[in-house]
Formats: sequence, C-alpha cells, structure tokens
Amino acid sequence: MNPLAKQLNETIEKENAYVYEMLSSLGKQIYFPKVGILSQSAEAKTKAGKYNATIGTAIEKGQPMHLKVIQDTLSAYDPKDLYEYAPPAGKPGLRTAWRKKMLDENPSLSNKTFGNPIVTNALTHGLSIAADLFVEAGDRVIIPDKNWENYELTFGIRRGAEIVTYPLYNEDNTFNSAGLREQLLAQKDKGKAFVVLNFPNNPTGYTPGAEEGRQIVAVIREAAEAGINVVAVTDDAYFALFFENSLQESLFGQLADLHDRVLAVKVDGATKEEYVWGFRVGFITYAGKNEALLSALEQKTLGIIRATISSCSHPSQTFVLHALNSPEFNAQKQEKFEIMKGRANKVKALLDSGKYGDSWDYYPFNSGYFMCLKLKTVDAEALRQRLLEVYGVGTIALSETDLRVAFSCIDEENIEELFDLIYQGVRDLETVSAK
Repeated sequence: MNPLAKQLNETIEKENAYVYEMLSSLGKQIYFPKVGILSQSAEAKTKAGKYNATIGTAIEKGQPMHLKVIQDTLSAYDPKDLYEYAPPAGKPGLRTAWRKKMLDENPSLSNKTFGNPIVTNALTHGLSIAADLFVEAGDRVIIPDKNWENYELTFGIRRGAEIVTYPLYNEDNTFNSAGLREQLLAQKDKGKAFVVLNFPNNPTGYTPGAEEGRQIVAVIREAAEAGINVVAVTDDAYFALFFENSLQESLFGQLADLHDRVLAVKVDGATKEEYVWGFRVGFITYAGKNEALLSALEQKTLGIIRATISSCSHPSQTFVLHALNSPEFNAQKQEKFEIMKGRANKVKALLDSGKYGDSWDYYPFNSGYFMCLKLKTVDAEALRQRLLEVYGVGTIALSETDLRVAFSCIDEENIEELFDLIYQGVRDLETVSAK
C-alpha cells in the first residue's frame, strides 16, 4: 500500500475507527499524490516567477492560449478563468460560495463540523465517488422502491453492491420510516449499511414533513446504536424546490453529528438548483467530528477525482461562481421557483378535481420536478407507447402501474391539455381491451 494511503488510513482510524471500517478496499488504497505533476506544478505556480515549464497547458503572452472564435463568445470572462485546469477540488472561490449557500439555506448546519464542498462533475459523479470510497462488493445499499434507476448502475453494477429496497410510502401515504428501519436493522449481521436519502424524491416528487424527518434520523441513530456503521448519503439533487409544508432543509444537517457510527455525506449541485443541467457542476461534502478526519476524507476524494476525470470543467465553475456572486441571483432564482411551484400546484389542482379519478390515483408529491400516476385500468408501458405514437406525448413508465410525469418541462398553460391527452390515451387502451 502506498505510504500516503496508509497515512490517511491511520488518520481516519485514529479519529473515527467506524469511518475507517466503512471504507471499501478501493477507499483504503486511494490517495492524492503529494509528490507528482499536480503538486509540483502548484508549487511552481507560486514560486516560478521567470519560467513555469511544469504543466500541460499552452501559454501565450502570459495568458492561457485560446482561439478567438471561442473567446469572442465568452468575452465577459478572463481567459485564466476559462482555459486553465481547475484544481482537482474545484475553484476555491466556488467552494467557499457554495459552503456559504449551504449554511444560509440549512440553519441546522450552523453549529456542525463539516468540510468544504468538493466540486464534482454533477450529482452522478458525486454519488459515484461515495460509492467508490464506501461500497464494497456484497455491501447492501438501502433505497426506497421508488428510486432513480441510475442507483442500480452506480452502486450495483459498478461496485457490486446488493440493492435493498423498502416501500417509499406507508399506509398513511407518508414516508415509510418503519420500512427503512426494518432494512437497516436487518444489516446487523453485516455491521454496515449504505443509505441513500433522496428528497425531493425522483421519481415521485415527495419530500417528508418535519416529523417524518425526525423519524428518519431516529431510525438511523437506532441502527448506529445497534452497532451498524451507516453511510448516510443525502442526494439533494432537487434541493430547495419545496412547494408545500415539507422539510425545508437537507437531512444532512440533522445527520452531521448524529453518532460516531454515522457518516453523513451530502451530494448536491447547481445542476438543477440553478437550472444549469449541462454545466455539470455538483458537490460532495462530508460531516465529521474534526478537521483531521475531514481532511483525510477530502484527500481520498481528490484521489478518486484525479484517477478518473482529473478535474471538473473550469468554465462551468466560473459561470456558476459568477451567478452565486451576482446581486440579481436570489431574485432571479425566486422567479423560477414561483414558476415551478405554479406548475406543481396546477397539476395537483387538476388531479384533485376528480376529472381523472376513474383512471388513476397519484402518489403524494410536494416538491421537485416530477410526480407519479398510479394507473387503475391499463398498463403503464402500453400507455407510454400509445401517448408517444398517437399523441406525441412523452412520459416515463416505471412499472406496470406507475407513470412518471415531469411537470418541470411543461408550461403551466399546457398542463391541463397534457393530462387530458394522458386521460385520452387511457380511454383508447380501455376501448381496445374491451373489444
């Protein structure tokens, strides 16, 4: 084992032996080189005042070399904020700004110890980093039965984990904390569990209420007290898009200092929060009891980044940082929030009107981009195909009964027509089956 990896492992084990036990074999072996191209280049950048011949970029007259046809479209930005490699952890200013944003939006973090957000290539990359560091083949990853299909690829296919599910909703149509508890405590023989909490949920658009949130935290604490090491990842892809009386903060704040056997990991990003999907700017943040532990986890994270993508897009980080620092940012973001809330409210009003009650029920939703219909009379895949081929309407079939509708991409004035067409598609299939 590399001495640097060994040193990081010793630090983690000294500061929290349970977190050390959570590491995968890759997590234990990974490290960020202190002596190498990046570290030597960083040293040269501060000391090589005459000639810096260290890193694989091209310089011309003191500026990063670039093509005029590109720079002409980006003339508001200094070339040094676009063309050079960004640091593996991300632009320092962006990391600082995102941490401030996290504190502003999550007051429960104010007295907690957590690291500086590390820039990732959006949410999937952040989840993949967490998987690489903490998921071993045969480990159990606990997610609700209604989940983002990429979890299977990220944790199951890539890392060989066993995916364990529980029903998202209980009989009262609220979050099924009892189901989560059952699956968590069932890991006693393993001594370890990796839990993903995705709110607002994809695909249902559901966020638990405050009491449900307390129950989730209590269940995770109970598992820790039972001797289970819990990696608790909050997938906050749709954070802040809370349209009703649900949790208004990430559970990361409540999990941050819950128990020595609980490692809280927050994965979030500008991708959906700031409506910049193609920019691919996300973050991974760890909570821990002291800076030594957090620093060691950061170094291992940088090792994963260095070994896979080296660093994230510099222009995208520059654009997001510019937005966060803009005096118009909050007002413009609120304007888009109100549009999204209006769409969600329109959908709910239509569904509650009884207009379509003979064809479907719907799963509770109060946030995010999506909602799910629970079809009563027809197959979801058959309906999806009918809608696409006959009416030019795209939806997502999740199971025999469940159809996901993304109201995020439909203007409010078109929402009723959308659901009327879905309803007509159901009627078409019912007529065919009746013949």
